[in-house]
Amino acid sequence: MPQMDIGQGANMDRLFADIQYVKGVGPKRNILLRRLGIENILDLLWYVPRAYFNRGKSQQIANLKDGDNVNLRGMVRATHSWRARRGMAIFKAVIEDDSGFITAVWFNQPYISGLIKNDQEIFISGKAKGCPGAFEVHVSEFEILDHEDMEFTVLPIYGLTEGLNQKTMRRLLHYVLDEYLPYYPEIMEPQAKEKYGLCNIDYAIRNIHFPEDGPSYLAARKRLAFEELTVFQIGLHVNKTLNLSAGQYISHLEKNQLVENIRNKLPFKLTPAQQRAVTEIFADMEKPLPMNRLLQGDVGSGKTVVAALAMAKAAASGYQSAIMAPTEILAEQHYNSLQQIFAGTDVVIASLTGGTPTREKQMIVEAAGLGNIDILVGTHALIQEQVVFERLGLAVIDEQHRFGVKQRALFNSKGLSPDMLVMSATPIPRTLALTVHGELSLSIIDELPPGRRPVKTVHISAADRMRAYRFVRQETAKNIQAYIVCPLVEESEKQDLQAAVSLYDELKHEILPGINLGLLHGRMKSSEKDQVISSFKKGSIQVLVTTTVIEVGVDVPNASIMIIEHAERFGLSQLHQLRGRVGRGHKQSYCLMIGDPRTEEAAARLQAMQKLSDGFKLAQEDLRIRGPGDFWGVKQHGLHQLKVADLIKDQKIVESSRDLVENMMEPEQLLRWQSYAEYKFKKSSHIVQN
Repeated sequence: MPQMDIGQGANMDRLFADIQYVKGVGPKRNILLRRLGIENILDLLWYVPRAYFNRGKSQQIANLKDGDNVNLRGMVRATHSWRARRGMAIFKAVIEDDSGFITAVWFNQPYISGLIKNDQEIFISGKAKGCPGAFEVHVSEFEILDHEDMEFTVLPIYGLTEGLNQKTMRRLLHYVLDEYLPYYPEIMEPQAKEKYGLCNIDYAIRNIHFPEDGPSYLAARKRLAFEELTVFQIGLHVNKTLNLSAGQYISHLEKNQLVENIRNKLPFKLTPAQQRAVTEIFADMEKPLPMNRLLQGDVGSGKTVVAALAMAKAAASGYQSAIMAPTEILAEQHYNSLQQIFAGTDVVIASLTGGTPTREKQMIVEAAGLGNIDILVGTHALIQEQVVFERLGLAVIDEQHRFGVKQRALFNSKGLSPDMLVMSATPIPRTLALTVHGELSLSIIDELPPGRRPVKTVHISAADRMRAYRFVRQETAKNIQAYIVCPLVEESEKQDLQAAVSLYDELKHEILPGINLGLLHGRMKSSEKDQVISSFKKGSIQVLVTTTVIEVGVDVPNASIMIIEHAERFGLSQLHQLRGRVGRGHKQSYCLMIGDPRTEEAAARLQAMQKLSDGFKLAQEDLRIRGPGDFWGVKQHGLHQLKVADLIKDQKIVESSRDLVENMMEPEQLLRWQSYAEYKFKKSSHIVQN
């Protein structure tokens, strides 16, 4: 990489010195550091501590209470280690301070017995369990203290690999901060630092590793989070600019009254939120620029009819539309809904999925290529190479989070820069949606159609599950239908889960004899699935035993009961999607979650489901419980590169960084930041480009 000055003359090339040749590393430690992803000086400077010990704030053993998160400092007086019956290693150490004794416990860390010895001074963090006089601390972090570290009140704790210890990492960071930090560029303009209350970059990096005090740490964290999020926002800004800078564009100008006719024959009035979304989408479609818009709404909020009106506008303007769904069931649901909405018009609608017979598929592909199909509904089959359109003007993707970036790009390439509308029933708070999907404009349907009653949601222990099935028997006698959902299709030796097949047999012969049951799962042929769903819709199947194949796409207003077996195994978003299958009629609906959560996270999910019905609030809770990594699959977005920023805690910083990029940066500043981003993330440049 050639030399390049960024900012005020600072040269970043020194920061890319190979870590092996830094004083105190050498070949052996080089291998260990590379396991941690540290290949050069810059990597090391951004290898932020995962925790800290504040030795100036230790608690007294005599003052502990059950459940407290504690920081204790004391002397090791006795140790004992053994293996439990299932082979788990347990290590205990009796620790004394001026106020008393306590037992510290480490689980399944056999190497601990070789580290902790009598008469060592130790600092521990963890959770207190028990009662006065009989407390234990289940240790999450610990530090054996010695005189080398006594000059620091706050000690950083780094993620390590076998062969590296904390003292080595601290000494290495000290040396690198002293020798190389002067070469780190100050890329933030003075006016931006003043406006957003940001410290200098050298102060931030030094205090994220060795904070002087609490305020210094907070200032350091704010600056580094801001820096990361600004780089990320620039990548989104560049993508948005590139999307608008090339290609032939479509402007949808209606030539007939199709949209008005469709709107007038709808059996309901659009909600204000739906109308607002339609207005925003139509305005984009009329511009001679490609639309890239995310339509976000809760389960049952009416996204499909909004998309249908957009497709009507495309058809009225002389263009084709295509809508891609992740499953055949959802694609079939869209096909049936669109057939009803466009009934009595000249709009030609076809369906193309993996289950479409070969001869029929050939006819549909040929008709789409000739322009004889106005709306093509399908699954991944739509992005196959042989599928072409004569004049594709609108591409709609439903449940967009299930498709990767490349799949969306392939779909988008089927026309001359067609307008793109992506829909999601996984609500995300607006600030975060604009960050994760920053290349898209955002429309939100944040209200349900009138008359929808909240679904009563109850958690039932596995031991009490027969209560749920007695309720099903009682309600089916009143002509109410029910779903029963299981995580697996067949029994697994590794997981103690009810499988749909075995539960179906149990219910049919033992628990619900005499009730018409149906079975639906992903391994069935398309024709078999269609037959089961059709029977359920007609009411000839009273109770449908199924897997999460019905998570989206099955709409049966008479189904008012959702039972979820082993509910603790499902994610919060998935639980909410499943609950969304009921509550679609005018009767009171119920979601009964059966299971015994074994972790705090699982218990928190079930508790949230009982308290909250608003999908946006549930999404916020899901982010809090899981974190953004699992929530979005961050590798697709580049968010896995964030070392400091937290999209849950830092929403104000997200907004400020976007404001900086969109409203304050001059073109030359933007170019300088892009150069910095390319340097900083040279190993993962897709943050800027993807």
